[in-house]
Amino acid sequence: MAMEDEKMAAAAAERHITSDELAKHNQPSDLWISIQGKVYDVTDWLHSHPGGDIPLVSLAGQDVTDSFVAYHPPSAWRHLDRFLIGRLSDYRVSDVSKDYRRLVVEFTKLGFFERKGHVTALTLLFTCLLFIVSVYGVLFSSSPLVHLLSGGLMGFLWIQSGWIGHDSGHYRVTTSVWSTRFVQVLTGNCLAGISIAWWKRNHNAHHIAVNSLDFDPDLQHMPFFAVSSKLFNSITSYFYERKMNFDAVSRFLVSYQHWTFYPVMCIARINLFAQSVLLLLSKKKVPNRGQEIIGIMVFWVWYPFLVSFLPNWTERVAFILASFAVTGIQHIQFCLNHFSSSVYVGHPCGTDWFEKQTVGSLNIDCPPWMDWFHGGLQFQVEHHLFPRLPRCHLRKIAPFVKELCKKHNLEYSSATFWEANKLTVRTLRTAALQARQIGSPVPRNLVWEAVNTHG
Repeated sequence: MAMEDEKMAAAAAERHITSDELAKHNQPSDLWISIQGKVYDVTDWLHSHPGGDIPLVSLAGQDVTDSFVAYHPPSAWRHLDRFLIGRLSDYRVSDVSKDYRRLVVEFTKLGFFERKGHVTALTLLFTCLLFIVSVYGVLFSSSPLVHLLSGGLMGFLWIQSGWIGHDSGHYRVTTSVWSTRFVQVLTGNCLAGISIAWWKRNHNAHHIAVNSLDFDPDLQHMPFFAVSSKLFNSITSYFYERKMNFDAVSRFLVSYQHWTFYPVMCIARINLFAQSVLLLLSKKKVPNRGQEIIGIMVFWVWYPFLVSFLPNWTERVAFILASFAVTGIQHIQFCLNHFSSSVYVGHPCGTDWFEKQTVGSLNIDCPPWMDWFHGGLQFQVEHHLFPRLPRCHLRKIAPFVKELCKKHNLEYSSATFWEANKLTVRTLRTAALQARQIGSPVPRNLVWEAVNTHG
């Protein structure tokens, strides 16, 4: 049996495959990829892939070396040989990719991917403290102001749990797989009501196809928001598997999106609750579905139960709105990193992966003492290039990434938090004004005229 395997491997090594032939195998039922000049048939592995099927389907029929080294530890390489079917005869590597892969190797040698610091432990402690103080304020105070502040603290708790969920979706935040899984479900499902399975599925799709209007779910917010007039063509979302219709309702809402952006962010949590439930009740493959559902149920028991201790409905509604509004800060942070960056329509391309990650991301300039507030998102470019890297190292590697971008004349964008907000609103306003020019005009009134007198 071993000899037969060796013969098959030898035959596969002798088979030469062109990029054109590779590109033909780009369907879930027939899926090939290339990594460092070797071609692999991963059709049967598609539904067993720990990162889900979306990354493989999005990059099917292409060279995926850069994205593979970004998302996989060195131990993953030993699993590839069983899928080997040949070698890419016209394999080429760009100078950018060569330098990028050297950085990955250097950071690996320095132990950056393994040394995680104490960020997760400190964040967990902070989250527990916020939970205790918030619950104490509800149960042991009769002051409406304290109840309102407790709601705000609950929202701040959700932000901190979000950072833990984000980190654990990219790398092991504890010493073992099971303890990382426990932290994920506890902080995500149980404390925040967000399915970690939904988060990983959505976030993996975003990373692979950053700022692709039809593949990146983080830019697919119709009918409420459109970051580009390209969305006015009612393109199809490959993530949601439906057409994003730009109809009269969408056009009306998009026409005012630069005014509605912040109010909508204050209640954006509702969308995450809904998306989590929809995925868990769908027929899509969800790892550990039972754990996910139990975790969500825990949240929907304790949170309404806590709110019920407030003395009247006015304070209950105020508590909920305060928690939603504060956690809205995190939703805004997610938008700032990409809304104002370059976008495109079409499949993500494996051979310009580095370039797409840099041009599609915006860093937030801040002093080191504010890193806790941004949860690593302030180094969005670095995070997208090295997603497995613990956030405690992102500031260290930023000069190397900046130098690499400078060497290859690639865009490296950054702005302060307030500048990023202005850039985002400007992007939304530009698309809003373009939407008003399409078809019959949006109904106008005196308020509309007053607000838009100067365009």
